[in-house]
Amino acid sequence: MFATFRHLLGMIRFSHTIFALPFALLAAIMAWTTPVPAGVDVTIAFRWQHLLGILICMVGARSAAMAFNRLVDRHIDAANPRTQMRHIPAGLLSLPTVILFTLASSAIFFAGTLLFLPNWLPIVLSVPVLLFLLGYSYAKRFTSLAHFWLGIALMLAPVCAWIALRGEILLVQPRDILPAVMLGLVVLAWVAGFDIIYACQDADFDRQAKLRSVPARLGVAGALRLAAACHLVTLILLGLLPLLCPEIGLGWIYGSGVMAVALLLVYEHALVKPGDLTRVNVAFFNVNAIVSFGLFVVGTIDLLLH
Repeated sequence: MFATFRHLLGMIRFSHTIFALPFALLAAIMAWTTPVPAGVDVTIAFRWQHLLGILICMVGARSAAMAFNRLVDRHIDAANPRTQMRHIPAGLLSLPTVILFTLASSAIFFAGTLLFLPNWLPIVLSVPVLLFLLGYSYAKRFTSLAHFWLGIALMLAPVCAWIALRGEILLVQPRDILPAVMLGLVVLAWVAGFDIIYACQDADFDRQAKLRSVPARLGVAGALRLAAACHLVTLILLGLLPLLCPEIGLGWIYGSGVMAVALLLVYEHALVKPGDLTRVNVAFFNVNAIVSFGLFVVGTIDLLLH
């Protein structure tokens, strides 16, 4: 049983939760510290129950989506030399086990939404959100924009955290969601950029298997240019966040973090060249983990000291 559980965590790359979770937590801190709009009779306060709900929903939704992706892609993974040793094609996990894990993770996600009652929006939105996350697994079969589908999927982390905490305000003042949407767009552009870089490893295989991706369509060089453009948009959106949403109170500490992110993204693109993809994993895993966790740290410090 322990070995099976360890293989399940390995299959879903549980450690990669760090890519989206920091943004959900940063959105939560923004939601707790941002003043309630004038004329809205709602109190927003930190509650351990809500923090636990965010953690449960994040882990449950991501685990379900990753496990479902491995189920849907098992034949593709088996045919791709880079992925043929993944857990299902390698025989480390059986289909019934992964299906059960996917259903259990989905149930955990739905259960987590109950912790936000009497705010009923998380419960109502949970089904379409999970369906969108699962739908990503089919995207590369019909669109080269699958990387942006993944970006939107991770964008939902900060947006949904905000809705879960400030849903009562949104029903009265819809513009209140703007800070979360801006942060979500940052995540969208950032994720799409690094996923395009990661997909460069499979450009030839995708063409042979008739799968759609930006590298398969534009070539590795063109894909890396588009990834760089996505990350430029990421930096622009990070700069616009405190300007368009001054009510959240981000200042110079956050600004210094944005400059550090710019340097990290430049370094990430310096690691990967059209003729040398050997350091893609360093660019994908190490650099992006620092970006997400670093932004969470500096953003949180700035908001709490404001």
